[in-house]
Amino acid sequence: MDISQIEFGIDSFGDRPRNDRGEIVSHAEAIRAAVTEAVLADEVGIDVVALGEHHRPEYAISSPETVLAGIATATKRIRLASGVTVLSSDDPVRVFQRFATVDALSNGRAEVILGRGSFTESFPLFGYELKDYEVLFEEKVELFHRLLDEKPVTWEGTTRAALHDADVYPKTDSGRLNT
Repeated sequence: MDISQIEFGIDSFGDRPRNDRGEIVSHAEAIRAAVTEAVLADEVGIDVVALGEHHRPEYAISSPETVLAGIATATKRIRLASGVTVLSSDDPVRVFQRFATVDALSNGRAEVILGRGSFTESFPLFGYELKDYEVLFEEKVELFHRLLDEKPVTWEGTTRAALHDADVYPKTDSGRLNT
């Protein structure tokens, strides 16, 4: 095995640990800690940091791309990934735009990992029915796939408004967002 091909990464949902006094840290403290950890990871040569999305009290990161944007401006080389973006309960156009923005801030280091969510708190939180679990993901991943070409998109489904020759911005410098 060629060990030069091995990559090391860290991932987090912004877990809220206990501080020195035994108290669970605030959501804000956990988010700042995630940024600090990523900066250190960049300095010591870790290859990727992946931040996952959760909507539960024990986790601080509900918007990975926002935290990744903060990390992007404080790091030089580490790749910045979502440790999953719950596409089923988000809008593919907005996900693309947010990650294209992280890609710009990081000079091309953004990566999107899409999923449907193993925890389902986001579905009622954003007005989706669990009975639509499969169709939500299938339609939204199809639209997101088309957006990756960074060309005008025409698309129609049952889970969001149709698009007719819609051009989505910002564009990435590379012409394709890593997904």
